[in-house]
Amino acid sequence: NAFYTGLIVFTLENIKSKLTNYQQQIVENISSKARPTFTKFKNQNGRNTYNFWPTDTPVIFPNSGWMNLFNKRQALPDDLDDTVMILMALNEKKSTADSIHQLMQLFANNTSKKINSTLSSLSEIPAYSVWFGKKMPIDFDISVLANVLYFVSRYQLPYTHADSASVELIEKILKENIHLSEATVVSPHYGTPEIILYHLSRLMASTTIPALENFKPDLIQQAISLQQNDQPLLNHILLSSSLINWGVKPDTRIVPSVKSLQETIENENFSFFIANMASMLPLQLKKILTASTFGKFQYYCPAYNNVLFLENIVLYNSINQ
Repeated sequence: NAFYTGLIVFTLENIKSKLTNYQQQIVENISSKARPTFTKFKNQNGRNTYNFWPTDTPVIFPNSGWMNLFNKRQALPDDLDDTVMILMALNEKKSTADSIHQLMQLFANNTSKKINSTLSSLSEIPAYSVWFGKKMPIDFDISVLANVLYFVSRYQLPYTHADSASVELIEKILKENIHLSEATVVSPHYGTPEIILYHLSRLMASTTIPALENFKPDLIQQAISLQQNDQPLLNHILLSSSLINWGVKPDTRIVPSVKSLQETIENENFSFFIANMASMLPLQLKKILTASTFGKFQYYCPAYNNVLFLENIVLYNSINQ
């Protein structure tokens, strides 16, 4: 899939200005090699949207045995998450971003169908779905919405009704602390409070959204509290980066033992995102299947783990300057 490559290029380009000249050349080299590969994932009809799987010669769930029987047709439509991340990694022009933003308006809750896979308190909000597919059920994910709103801010696009509704959905989730109590319901494709907080902090560091700023003190305390838990090092790195994004210097800098640095950072127990086949099912069935891990695929990328660690080092250094 293209998503981790998109995340890597996006993140490296974001921190590039704070690296040395030599390191910047490495980033430019990585980006220049990565960008041409996105063509394999672009919409088959030439539209500037992107798919999780290759579109030129479809390969669904590579190296998965019987699941490769799906290769004859694409199992999923293009999605907003891949699209906004890849467009930003490609540094696409504003006119392209604007046209895709207009297209997104057709894929919001209550536009042509209504979501049935979320809590009743959220089901009427006309926020964006995860998917561009007209035949796909509406699917909410707070982390995806944070990325879409980041994209809107990055290109200084005018807010639409769906953008405002997406902020309203995030606000409602934060007010009721659903991102802590039922993370897999409101973020089925990421699934943990730590990763949700990281997405929100990255958005809030890029732009000021008054409705979300009201929650910053609570979000900071939540990140500090989660740091006390025994969990993979990458979760601690994400929480540290989140605090810095919110303007808070962490108590300590995260530096693993040099002898175990690579092994610790590239820990396979940490997965940044997941494919959750239950995400669009009716809520109760979604909860049962998600809890059982049936149809749930953890995506692991050691290169992105290293980038998250590098980003944390850069952010930590910048807050001390």
